[in-house]
Amino acid sequence: MKISHFSVAAGLALASCSLAVTAAEITGAGATFPFPVYARWAEVYNQETGNRLNYQSIGSSGGIRQIRAKTVDFGATDAPLKAEELQKDGLVQFPVVMGGVVPVYNIQGVPTGQLKLTGEVLADIFNGKIAKWNDARIAQINQGVTLPNATITPVYRSDGSGTTNVFTTYLSQVSETWKSGPGTGSSVQWPVGQGGKGNEGVAALVQQVPNAIGYVEYAYAKQNSIPVAQLQNKSGKYVAPEAKTFQAAAANADWKAVPGFGISLTHQPGDEAWPITAPTFILVPRAPEKPEQVAEALKFFNWVFTKGDQMAIDLDYVPLPTPVKDLVRATWQSELKDKSGQPLLKQPS
Repeated sequence: MKISHFSVAAGLALASCSLAVTAAEITGAGATFPFPVYARWAEVYNQETGNRLNYQSIGSSGGIRQIRAKTVDFGATDAPLKAEELQKDGLVQFPVVMGGVVPVYNIQGVPTGQLKLTGEVLADIFNGKIAKWNDARIAQINQGVTLPNATITPVYRSDGSGTTNVFTTYLSQVSETWKSGPGTGSSVQWPVGQGGKGNEGVAALVQQVPNAIGYVEYAYAKQNSIPVAQLQNKSGKYVAPEAKTFQAAAANADWKAVPGFGISLTHQPGDEAWPITAPTFILVPRAPEKPEQVAEALKFFNWVFTKGDQMAIDLDYVPLPTPVKDLVRATWQSELKDKSGQPLLKQPS
């Protein structure tokens, strides 16, 4: 099944309703970044087990709010919580899959991959310091490409977003002006442009507004056939977003370096590394009020780790390396226990 075969509307129930009464139903909410692959996994998981996943694609900030409020079995975020936040909120965090945030554009006569940008130029576009597509700095790195004398409309996320956190983290790494200005966060004060809700909202706006540029998770760009720019990476190479460039960015990652696996994969070295690569994360309560529901969520994610890799690859996400999956499973065993002190998920494999 291709990504375009299902809706990415927020709050969509991700499974069939023709289930036995005894089937489990897992609830989750949060990041729009992984929604396409969660939808695919949920569909196949339902077919194999009869169990359903109902996931609300409301943005990372919404997912964090809902898991803190204990209204869902798990929250999902692209902006990992820090160790002190996890401790304070009584949450356990782990990664599920990796993907890429990509700049998408709508310039007549400029097909996908033909536009090249450096990180600093991209930052200055979103900062309003570069206002026209035929600006000398853009033209200089796009010799031979006809760029219009047209005003650029940056499109950004209007909701609190882990995708925004990843994107602004990158902009802060490549631009001191951005770092000292809007800075990094799930929500920032955008100097110019228009806002869209969710990855799907940004994708739709970029398509509707001539000469727009935005940022979305790569699967949304592919689903909507929106042109994607090449980016210059830390090694000075212009690269296109694809599985091998996402994998290259994660090649030397130290997943043990930060509690809760909350590492950053932006602006990584390597000739093939895509500079805005990111893992996406799940949050579950350390001492759940409904341990049986969290156990069902862990069963789903264990199934994902066992059977979901090819489905992720088909949708241009990157599965976690096997050693990282093993580290996550070990975390489940050591940190997620029922009231009797036994692991919520028995002997994951």
